[in-house]
Amino acid sequence: MTDDDRQDGKKRGLFSRLFGRKQEAPPDIPASDDGSLVPIEPPPESPAPESERRAPERQESERSERTGREPMEPEPAEPEPAQEAPPAQEELPVQEEPPVQASWWQRLKSGLSRTSSSIGSGITGIFTRRKLDGDTLEELEDILIQADLGVGMATRVTEAVGKGRYDKTIAPDEVKAILAAEIEEVLAPVAQPLVVDAAKRPFVILMVGVNGSGKTTTIGKLAQKFRAEGRSVMLAAGDTFRAAAIEQLSVWGERTGARVIRREQGADAAGLAFDALREAQESGTDVLLIDTAGRLQNKAGLMAELEKVIRVVKKRDENAPHAVLLVLDATTGQNAVGQVEIFGQTAGVTGLVMTKLDGTARGGILVALADRFGLPVHFIGVGEGVDDLEPFAAKDFARAIAGLDDQGP
Repeated sequence: MTDDDRQDGKKRGLFSRLFGRKQEAPPDIPASDDGSLVPIEPPPESPAPESERRAPERQESERSERTGREPMEPEPAEPEPAQEAPPAQEELPVQEEPPVQASWWQRLKSGLSRTSSSIGSGITGIFTRRKLDGDTLEELEDILIQADLGVGMATRVTEAVGKGRYDKTIAPDEVKAILAAEIEEVLAPVAQPLVVDAAKRPFVILMVGVNGSGKTTTIGKLAQKFRAEGRSVMLAAGDTFRAAAIEQLSVWGERTGARVIRREQGADAAGLAFDALREAQESGTDVLLIDTAGRLQNKAGLMAELEKVIRVVKKRDENAPHAVLLVLDATTGQNAVGQVEIFGQTAGVTGLVMTKLDGTARGGILVALADRFGLPVHFIGVGEGVDDLEPFAAKDFARAIAGLDDQGP
């Protein structure tokens, strides 16, 4: 290869090396040493004349000075036609189905499920594939006592189960049916509604019980029921020891439309009860519900104060209070027996309200109280809602606590 060929090869570009042809550069684009094209930078833009760079308004002013004419006003831009927004589509309301309210039987059965489960599982364990004998009856009695039905009631049930059935196989459901029948027989006489005597206006109801039994909440629920019946209601915030109780009762008053008589914390509870009764008489109120401070039944000083409230109320109406309701917490179990004894002696309890049956496996305490004291049971509660406090029905309670699936015939 000659020197001229080598020199000519250096001037070949990439295109020549790939395809074997020499790429000729246009006359105005220089080629690099290897024959490739070298781009040329575009020339810089020349600045526009000063007359063009001046604002249009200034140009028009200078033109008018040269011609002697008035400057022309710029024509206003025509406004763009407003675009109509597309019509909004009307949203149809979503039809939500109201929640199905459980029946009282369903709520009662659910509330007593802990008690019924405790009793039912024990019965099933004892009487499955076993013949009835002294040992099985003794085990059944222990289960019933642990559910707080009381010794007397437990003995009564075991005697009914064992009658004519020794050395025989008995199904658990048959035992539960016998249990329900025996409980119903004991509860039926005490299942009495609270009767408000319209001739006694106001009908005064005094609420008593230990701390935390649910007195104030029960008062609010009763007020709701009386108002639903069309009765006028007044509430007396007699638990002057706790500011929270006063506020809680005031909230219930607003919710139910009942007037609330209240004083500052620490005020004399007996004086407040007297004033409330006077105002209820003067206003022609149908029902007066008086709250009292929660007190332990073994505190003599507090029980003496409760006696004072009753004495002062009687000065205004010798027949008042017309009903004294003891509110009992089912979770206290056998302690409820002592409460009924002491409050009965001090305040002359006329009826019982059992609350919080849904929070314990010892719901049988209500059966033990009925068997021992025979006091009317007006209401039972199985929850916090207004509808969870209902008049006591012996048959429903007996079947629910025995764990039977229906209300029976």
